[in-house]
Amino acid sequence: MARAKYIPKLLQLFRDYGYDGATLAKISKATGLGKASLYHHFPGGKDEMVDAILDDLDRVASEDILQALRSDGDAQTRLKKMCDGIANLFEGGTQPCLFAILLMGSSRDVFHDKVEMLLRNWINAIAEVLILEGLDKSLAVERGEDAVLAIEGALILSQGLNDFGAFQRVIRQLPEKLCQDLV
Repeated sequence: MARAKYIPKLLQLFRDYGYDGATLAKISKATGLGKASLYHHFPGGKDEMVDAILDDLDRVASEDILQALRSDGDAQTRLKKMCDGIANLFEGGTQPCLFAILLMGSSRDVFHDKVEMLLRNWINAIAEVLILEGLDKSLAVERGEDAVLAIEGALILSQGLNDFGAFQRVIRQLPEKLCQDLV
């Protein structure tokens, strides 16, 4: 679809300005599209643009992150592949997470359910890897939550300090931490 080529530009715009700060003028400038063309590609306006971005992030997550968790190898190998995909998605921690941005301000109610579903899918995929290695289900889900919390927290810290070392350290150490005590 022709509008797919605008998704990376829109993702960056919403990462930079948030939902409320991404004005029509900024969207038009970022995409090179006038108002009529924007509404031709995205008749639902900003909501449809963000939905398209989230759909694309879901596709990327399925192909690069969740698929890594379902690949061959032991748990630590699969979790490392996941972390490599995450590092790539967030460009080594230099890019903020759109989920956190969308859950603030006026967009929270609009996109909460979709963001929640994406986060739960990620947590559950991590838990599945750990369960297959013999970890109790409730502990595996807890570690999945802890993993997402560590990654998201490291992204926020890295952005706040303008130092991406914390994110990179979490990505590097996370597979081993998740696999501690596995049989």
